[in-house]
Amino acid sequence: MSHPESPDLAVRIVSDPEINGGRPGIRGTRMRVSDLLEMLASGASRAEILADFPYICDADISAALAFAAKSADHRIIHAA
Repeated sequence: MSHPESPDLAVRIVSDPEINGGRPGIRGTRMRVSDLLEMLASGASRAEILADFPYICDADISAALAFAAKSADHRIIHAA
């Protein structure tokens, strides 16, 4: 099942070769999507992340999670 790209996701998550080596990140920051995911996976709460990084907002965290879900949802095609 494919998920349509959310307009919010397209606005918040960017890949710029000049920032973080082109890795996906939060627009206007140097915060990589992978950094947010690692913090959440390590047990950090949204509130803790927002307190430590005041230049991002809760919607940025949601966009990072949505981006990761979309990235993980891809078909694998096997050639016969």
